[in-house]
Amino acid sequence: MKAFVLFSAVALASASAQDTTTNDTPTKTEKAQKPKKGAAAEVGSGVGTAAAGVAKGAGSAATGVAKGVGDLATLHPIDAGAAVGTGAVKAGKNVTVGTAKGVGKIGKGVGHALKKIL
Repeated sequence: MKAFVLFSAVALASASAQDTTTNDTPTKTEKAQKPKKGAAAEVGSGVGTAAAGVAKGAGSAATGVAKGVGDLATLHPIDAGAAVGTGAVKAGKNVTVGTAKGVGKIGKGVGHALKKIL
């Protein structure tokens, strides 16, 4: 009985040692490639990016107007004008950046679609 327990322990130890030595992870030279987005996914992502830029711009404009109204109510007309102007500039920047990124992604998606057709 003692011999059976001893051999069982040795067999389990060697089996677990063999299991841990196998390595299924890729090495540093092999880079895992992400699957490429399809044309529809790329266009959808572009539309989403453009919409996010517009939404962020609207938020910046609303923040500037709200701060301007608060400054105007506390009789600080110069600060009110500056706050509204700053909000407008930030809104314009956010809309422009979001739209540019979105159009780029849409163009990439259209390119993928044309590549498949042709």
